[in-house]
Amino acid sequence: MNANEVIANRAIEILGGEVGSKSPVHPNDHVNRGQSSNDVIPTAIHLAVAESINGGLMKALKSCEHELLVKSKQFDPIVKIGRTHLQDATPVRLGQEFGGYARQMALARERIELALAGLMELALGGTATGTGLNAPAGFASKVIGLLAEETNLPLVEAKDHFAAQGGQDGLVAASAALRGLAVSLTKIGNDIRWLASGPRCGLGELELPPVQPGSSIMPGKVNPVIIESLLQVAVQVIANDWAVAMGGQAGNLELNVMLPVMAYNLLQSVELLKTSIDNFTERCLKGLEANEQRCQELVEQSLALCTPLAVEIGYDKAAQLAHMAYESGKTVREVALELDILPKEKLEEILDAAEMTRPGIPGQRERE
Repeated sequence: MNANEVIANRAIEILGGEVGSKSPVHPNDHVNRGQSSNDVIPTAIHLAVAESINGGLMKALKSCEHELLVKSKQFDPIVKIGRTHLQDATPVRLGQEFGGYARQMALARERIELALAGLMELALGGTATGTGLNAPAGFASKVIGLLAEETNLPLVEAKDHFAAQGGQDGLVAASAALRGLAVSLTKIGNDIRWLASGPRCGLGELELPPVQPGSSIMPGKVNPVIIESLLQVAVQVIANDWAVAMGGQAGNLELNVMLPVMAYNLLQSVELLKTSIDNFTERCLKGLEANEQRCQELVEQSLALCTPLAVEIGYDKAAQLAHMAYESGKTVREVALELDILPKEKLEEILDAAEMTRPGIPGQRERE
């Protein structure tokens, strides 16, 4: 109602009338004609969230995805040790890991686009309870058509105004998609943070760009501050989604009175994600480098290199060889050569770490 008063008075002011006179523009008879706050407010929220997502978040996501693909190609020749359960596993290429991150961003974007489609249905025209009482014939379709032209969005009138006003499932779905993006960003950010840990006493496979002086007490540290800010944003977005979900389930009969808190949290999530993803892309990903020597050293030291040997000598013998390597502090290659378990040429073929990053059985691909 207050918005109607403000709009009416501004119109009166422009027309040269007396503010507060309700003439020649009346807040109800003219400004609010054929409408209710019950259909206007959910319409405005749908438009605000959709424009906010289209206006910056999607661009930030595409830029992040692109940079991850660039790193995927740049790092593709680098073989490193894979890890499952935070334990050494069979080798992978660093580019394969970053390709996976890029795909996560692409899928997150697709889910958001799908949720965005649900925001294109507008409640306008349902008036107070969804029946459309007091709305002139054709009012909703005409106004929504004008809004579509203005926003360049494929807006349509809600197929069912009771669903559009009593329920707010479109907003819930949009928030859930943003939560999914936050979860993906958390996985990617934590992975990069772990892989860059060190530089000497951690994994040290990645080198972060130094964007600020490190520790206030320990000189020379490069802390993953950009990633840590991204992770905190992800926490906030996930928490915001909980508030949106609680608001969505609070609709009673023909109206949901929790729209303000839903709008606040959704719009905050969009803005936080856009800003933090841009920051992460520009100040972390673009300057990220690989420590190829460190990657090679860790691969050679790994006991998981026994995995392809199991195909040739059997699981039990391969496990025994790994145990001997562990006890002696030697590499799998060194122990295998000492025991002469296979001809040297054959052994080198099977223990080629780069070949282990491809589908199939090392040493048998030509025969296949």
